[in-house]
Amino acid sequence: MPQTGEGWNYIMAKFVYRMQSILNIKEKMEEQAKLAFAAARQQLTTEEERLQRLAQRRIQYLAEGAVLRQQLLDPLRLQENAAALDYIKEAIIEQRIRVRKAEEAVERARQILQEYMIERKTHEQLREAAFEEFKKELAKEESKEVDELVSYTY
Repeated sequence: MPQTGEGWNYIMAKFVYRMQSILNIKEKMEEQAKLAFAAARQQLTTEEERLQRLAQRRIQYLAEGAVLRQQLLDPLRLQENAAALDYIKEAIIEQRIRVRKAEEAVERARQILQEYMIERKTHEQLREAAFEEFKKELAKEESKEVDELVSYTY
């Protein structure tokens, strides 16, 4: 804080981290990675929900087929049910592949996010170390000025 009077004229030094722009970029990259991770996670959730709906439809077709076999045999309806079951089985296989790909995308996005977080934390630690060094230098300067004032008064 600036103080005047009795020969004192201090202006508080301002800490400037010389790599602040890099830290800002790292923070932005981390934020973008968080958004990409969230999007990948949302896509995975969507694909898992689709798979669940397909599995439920498969169960319905199986139940319908069981009912059809217990009633008077209707070959056309049994054939339609069997075709629907075959279609659903294929759809489930394809959906499992989509889910697996979505899981891989989430994992890649998580790894990228983790790398950006580590880089940002590293730069924050460097900034903290630079700030500590700045405070030490400031304390040395202040001590030097006090010593000069003390020696001047004597």
